[in-house]
Amino acid sequence: MGITVQDVSKQFGSFQAVDHVSLEVEAGSLVALLGPSGSGKSTLLRLIAGLESPDSGKILLTGEDATTRTVQERNIGFVFQHYALFKHLTVAENIGFGLKLRKANQTTIKKRVDELLELIQLAGLAKRYPNQLSGGQRQRVALARALAVEPNVLLLDEPFGALDAKVRKDLRAWLRRLHDEMHVTSVFVTHDQEEALEVADKIVVMNKGKIEQIGSAQEIYDHPKTPFVMGFIGPVNVVPSDSPLVKSMNSFGQDLFIRPHDIELLATPQEGASGFTIRRITHLGWEVQIELTAGYDHTITAHLNREEFDRLSPQVGQQVFVRTKDAKSFVADYSI
Repeated sequence: MGITVQDVSKQFGSFQAVDHVSLEVEAGSLVALLGPSGSGKSTLLRLIAGLESPDSGKILLTGEDATTRTVQERNIGFVFQHYALFKHLTVAENIGFGLKLRKANQTTIKKRVDELLELIQLAGLAKRYPNQLSGGQRQRVALARALAVEPNVLLLDEPFGALDAKVRKDLRAWLRRLHDEMHVTSVFVTHDQEEALEVADKIVVMNKGKIEQIGSAQEIYDHPKTPFVMGFIGPVNVVPSDSPLVKSMNSFGQDLFIRPHDIELLATPQEGASGFTIRRITHLGWEVQIELTAGYDHTITAHLNREEFDRLSPQVGQQVFVRTKDAKSFVADYSI
């Protein structure tokens, strides 16, 4: 089932949560709504689900107007950040709860629950209660419960936000594999850029109730259309127009946006390079972050892999020469 959002707006008091948003979600795709707090992503998800009603615009499911349909009529599965499992029900009973409400017979419920327990890799835990599970296991049960009624659309609101980093990473990979097996049209909300880049077919970047850009992970990262997108998706240096680095590139007085991995450090002066002093070195595991200053308040950071770091052997206080591999400029006003 495809989803079409047509010129939808939603206001809470004086706050414009969603501002004339239009969006197409292809049937069977996995789409991320990505943005900072207050950007409108969760409100948009709730509008698609039918948990909120738009002030204007339409929500279409498979080409049919569903704007005034209830949640039940839309046949949508919803997964919240905090699981919302029933504490007094077992894992199997939680998963089968929606089917029981629909008055499915016990044989049908058991068969579907067993299938989903295998799918979420918790077949041996059917009789446990939620308080006997880890956070990651509880979230998988919540996903299975949403899938049990065979929804046309699966919506996930910050599904891994309450989990620690290692569990989140494992569940991201698991969700991607699950989607590849089931092909349920899915939309998930996240403020985690890495999560969106790793999991989604398409990313919808939102800011202040509007869509800034829609595209694949590669399109969003390599070809950002606005300064906000470039600043929100991955680390970036915003280098002022009066920086010696900008002047050395003849950028005609425009500020430059440069990814840390696009900054090259040289031990000796070379054409197109300008001098900087190393202020701080931070080891980040597989890469090293170098903080650089040109003798005034503004600083930039460079990321080197371990091989580059070992070859250069930089030291705090050392002068190095900086050259950029890639840089972008934007004429429009921006804020990051």
